[in-house]
Amino acid sequence: MNIEDTLLERFGPLLSLPQLANVLDRSPDGLRISLRSNNPWATEINKTKLKVGRRLYFRTSQIGGLLDSDQLCGDKG
Repeated sequence: MNIEDTLLERFGPLLSLPQLANVLDRSPDGLRISLRSNNPWATEINKTKLKVGRRLYFRTSQIGGLLDSDQLCGDKG
């Protein structure tokens, strides 16, 4: 079982900001501020955003894929 499967089983298809903060071991406010910055890992996470009305969610399968890969490390080579 990989990270994506574990997250899907635990949270379902969408992660709320507090749930994502829990997965990344950050505070929700700290994560919210970090996602406004212009750095590689924030850009990758922001690609998974989905707005439903006024609510902000993140696609669990894409977050799991990012955590399984090296894309959040910032190493391009």
